[in-house]
Amino acid sequence: MTSLAITGGTGFVGSTLIRLALEQGHGVRALARRPQPAQPGVTWVPGALDDPASLTALMDGADAVIHVAGVVNTPTRAGFIAGNITGTEAMLAAATQAGVRRFIHVSSLTAREPALSVYGWSKAEAEARVAASGLDWTMVRPPAIYGPGDLDQLDLFKSTRFGIMPLPPHGRLSLIEVSDLARLLLALIPAPETFGHIYEADDGAPGGWTHEDYGRAIGAAMGRRVLALSMPGFFLRLGARADRLWRGDKAKLTADRAAYFCHPDWVITPAARPPASLWTPQVETQSGLKATADWYRTNGWI
Repeated sequence: MTSLAITGGTGFVGSTLIRLALEQGHGVRALARRPQPAQPGVTWVPGALDDPASLTALMDGADAVIHVAGVVNTPTRAGFIAGNITGTEAMLAAATQAGVRRFIHVSSLTAREPALSVYGWSKAEAEARVAASGLDWTMVRPPAIYGPGDLDQLDLFKSTRFGIMPLPPHGRLSLIEVSDLARLLLALIPAPETFGHIYEADDGAPGGWTHEDYGRAIGAAMGRRVLALSMPGFFLRLGARADRLWRGDKAKLTADRAAYFCHPDWVITPAARPPASLWTPQVETQSGLKATADWYRTNGWI
């Protein structure tokens, strides 16, 4: 049985990762800022990325690290630096000190275009730290992640009630369902042939999805016909200002996010996919979106 040190275990991706790790027979040590309900097979380690003592405790007896935690949305550059760069540096230092050589790092497809946003820049800088660590690392750059429990895509599902779905300017994107991503992270652990590689993983759709096709697919998952409208970048930036006025520091559409949402190509590079002998996606996207919509309804989110 492999003992895994996991960050971000209370979040959307991390909670799915822990569930599948337990199903596969792994032991889990997971970092958590707040007390968590007892869970068989999971040792919750109180602390945070800026607490060296808690990271030392996290590494105790671990065979591998899966670093999921990071900052996706924050109003300041300092927030991205602390969550994505400094936090990754702290994890690398703790793993090195503890002699835990296997390090799986969850990055982002936005790291391909670091000039577009502070978020993408911070993820690229974190990648550089991992690559220079001397550990047996593998990195994964997920595209847009969806699935039961996701907050980022929730507003798109909610918008179907109005019959019109505003979307970023014309472009394409790749998608991955959260359990498929978690299965990939676990498949990488015992695979030395993946050391030193950066992978881009998706649902296998050739050429990805147009923004409009994705909007219509969400509408179908909700059982509604929607008019999927790609909006000019100006309107997206205006929406970011409005969201900041409405929700303040909790705004989901920030100016930084609007900047990379307007990029026309967030399709993964086919040559960067993980080896098919190691992992292939199992969740067909339309059925995955339907399962996500059903979960939202069951849990009263929509």
